[in-house]
Amino acid sequence: MSHFLLIHGSCHGAWCWRDVLPELTALGHTAGAIDLPGHGQDCTPIEDITLDLYARTILDALDGPTIVVGHSMGGFPISRAADMDPTLIQRLVYLCAYAPWDDHTLVEMRLRAPRQPIMKAIRRSGDGKTFSILPEHAREIFYHDCPDEAFDFALENLCPEPTLPQATKVTLGKAYKSVPRSYILCEQDSAIPSEFQHTMAADFAPGDVIGMDTSHSPFFSAPEELARHLDRIASD
Repeated sequence: MSHFLLIHGSCHGAWCWRDVLPELTALGHTAGAIDLPGHGQDCTPIEDITLDLYARTILDALDGPTIVVGHSMGGFPISRAADMDPTLIQRLVYLCAYAPWDDHTLVEMRLRAPRQPIMKAIRRSGDGKTFSILPEHAREIFYHDCPDEAFDFALENLCPEPTLPQATKVTLGKAYKSVPRSYILCEQDSAIPSEFQHTMAADFAPGDVIGMDTSHSPFFSAPEELARHLDRIASD
């Protein structure tokens, strides 16, 4: 069996994986989730948060061979972590996530998508250092197929997202490219359009691309199915 490390996306924290962790355990795996700096219970000052700090935090959480799963924005720091030190990373899994293109920031990649549905749901802070999710658009964009209880739980825990890591270019070298990759597409996604997910997954091996008929938040809407897909990836 395998060990998984689950990395959240923008404005979320380790809390978003609460329903997936027991499903992975039930399938015989071990799994953990962490807060990236400035998220969840982590109180790192916004001014100190960088993409490389995200990546180092991920690497510091590894204590053995691990499949690292990144949701949404989390695709960038898991990629950077693999490029810094792939020693303990068995595989990268992109869950409706940004799979970085060389010399692109996350913001630049988002702008390459054919649609920008997420923009109605976010608001930048006055100083431009963070952005937040607008509650009135949260269900439509992120959680439209999630149970009411999970939606309420998410609204209680969402936090401001630092903008600097998403404005940082990455160029990924041989270390990153040595790590196997899988992509899980979310076909009803209203945050990262599914057609753009297909574009990002186009250079993955066909057998390493899996589809789910869910919103941007399958960890709440389909945690058992998501765990089964991760189990399948681990066994390949």
